[in-house]
Amino acid sequence: MMALARSDDLLIDRLPKPRGRIAADAPLGPQTWFRTGGPAEVLFRPADVDDLAEFLAGVPSDVPVMVLGVGSNLLVRDGGVRGCVVSTRNLRRLERLGPLTVIVEAGVSTGKVLHSATGWELGGVEFLGGVPGSVGGGLIMNAGTYLGEFKDVTVEVASLRIADGAIVRRTAAQCGFRYRHSDLPRDEVVVEGTLVLRPRPRAEIEAEVRSLRDRRHEREPKGVPNAGSIFKNPDGRFAGKLIEECGLKGRRVGGAEVSPKHANWIVNAGGARAADVLELCEVVRAAVRDRHGVELEMEVKVIGDEE
Repeated sequence: MMALARSDDLLIDRLPKPRGRIAADAPLGPQTWFRTGGPAEVLFRPADVDDLAEFLAGVPSDVPVMVLGVGSNLLVRDGGVRGCVVSTRNLRRLERLGPLTVIVEAGVSTGKVLHSATGWELGGVEFLGGVPGSVGGGLIMNAGTYLGEFKDVTVEVASLRIADGAIVRRTAAQCGFRYRHSDLPRDEVVVEGTLVLRPRPRAEIEAEVRSLRDRRHEREPKGVPNAGSIFKNPDGRFAGKLIEECGLKGRRVGGAEVSPKHANWIVNAGGARAADVLELCEVVRAAVRDRHGVELEMEVKVIGDEE
């Protein structure tokens, strides 16, 4: 665990007293799908968007603030995270406005969005059948599959500025969505997305989602902690194929392993430290660079300090 300051100099004592939950020296490994990494100096889980806005407005300007969703696409380094980590898990509003418009907050799971849209017989988010995590992270990285991505259905994104808690609304065009990326500022907390869907029979939605999930089930590892695809696909190529051609399936560093089932998945095969995962990533990147002349780019976000 990270060494904290004396009890009379704790960061948590300098922060506003919110309605939500706030804790010092909070383990982050259990908050991520990799199940590894160090603690947060302070972890705050706001009760709602207003609670978060008021909290941010009162945070001292010298305190770093970082955002955490459900941790499906995140690796926390072993030294943990200095400052305040804000979890958006409790931002769970999901509401249908009018025939085609859906308002969804950042902490809503992608599975919940898909389930609700299917029940309303609204299509357009079938791709979420292959996207784990929550809406906030999905918007920031424009998550998707071959069936589509967030940019296809998003018309507006609302964020709170970390500096003062003020709300900022952007149209989809202003978000700069592109492959697994967006221009949404990292000094803001995404809190809400407005989606516009299209009518589609429930049976058609369910059939397409079932096909996507069956395809993923056949080729992706199950039952081991992981964060999904570790690298982005280079233009016109597949990262998993490039890695497999380097003979790296099953390669291990400590408890981290290149999945024998899918080469673009690094899994926590047991007791992996974040340092193991990162070292293995560099082994993979070097091998692909040497064999294929391709520089792989991380898809998983890495935060925190080295131990």
